[in-house]
Amino acid sequence: MIQVPKIASSVTEQSDWLFTADDHWAQVPSGWTWQEVTAVAVDSQDRAFVFNRGDHPVMVFNRDGSYLDSWGEGVFTSPHGITIGPDDCVYCTDHFDHTVRKFTPEGRLLMTLGTSGEPSDTGATSIDFRTIQRAAPPFYFPTNVAIGSSGEIFVADGYGNARVHKFAPDGQLLLSWGAPGGEPGQFRIPHGIAIDQRGVLFVADRENSRIQLFTEGGEFVEQWTDVARPQQISFDSRGNVYVAELGYKAAMWPGISLPSDNATGGRVSVFAPDGGLLARWGGGMNPTSLGDFYAPHDIRIDSHGDVYVSEVNFSAGGNRGLISLDCHCLQKFTRQKSVPKS
Repeated sequence: MIQVPKIASSVTEQSDWLFTADDHWAQVPSGWTWQEVTAVAVDSQDRAFVFNRGDHPVMVFNRDGSYLDSWGEGVFTSPHGITIGPDDCVYCTDHFDHTVRKFTPEGRLLMTLGTSGEPSDTGATSIDFRTIQRAAPPFYFPTNVAIGSSGEIFVADGYGNARVHKFAPDGQLLLSWGAPGGEPGQFRIPHGIAIDQRGVLFVADRENSRIQLFTEGGEFVEQWTDVARPQQISFDSRGNVYVAELGYKAAMWPGISLPSDNATGGRVSVFAPDGGLLARWGGGMNPTSLGDFYAPHDIRIDSHGDVYVSEVNFSAGGNRGLISLDCHCLQKFTRQKSVPKS
């Protein structure tokens, strides 16, 4: 393990951003593997639920990394996003199946949103967002879920659509918004989604390299642009905003040029609730080394302020031999100074 110092602003103590990085934290049972970890979520007991593209798609670990349980075998077509609600129910997004499923923490299915294997009619011909011709109802390659203050379910829909959908807790569709494009309220891959303590909805609008903020009724509030292809968003107990960013070194779409010659690779950025940058690490200059990233895909914060980051290195380039596939795809950053409770 190594100490990973963070670049902190003048208004934040540098010691707030000291972590120990560990890429072998999860004690996976002997003989088990995962090709890549698409997502991670933490429940009220600080148990980590690791959603992966392997034979055991949901693995559950204690905070110390000891293995607890697994489930979901044979259920998913392509694991993508995982979210745990206030009641510890688990929401899993299966983007190639065009569904979102709600489970108990033990893996018992409670509800399915969408129709298995049936995409909506957006005109898209692949996961390339540039083939989308129009916005449509749920779902076409949905990506992630956020749970509202009264149990509403918000789904980012995703690679084959360009919308956010709001469902009642019982699964009734209440509202959808968004369309393909780069204007406020439009999306080019709404990939990540999260709701802060104020009820503000954050959407990681990946290929527009911005985060859009909305009310829970879908009204545009503002956008943050100091991000590089954001994938997912999480919050700590003080309302600080943690963003997993794919950057410009991995999974670039054909024909899309870099924004600059020194464009960043995968990284994590931390913002204050008002959008001011507090800390940033990674960058992909040495992406397979401990503490750096090749293809960050999800990020979560536990009650102690520790940070979990998953990566999709196989899909983002490892399947084409661009990096070694024995590099990390799940890292835990243990905070060296406790975060005060709000």
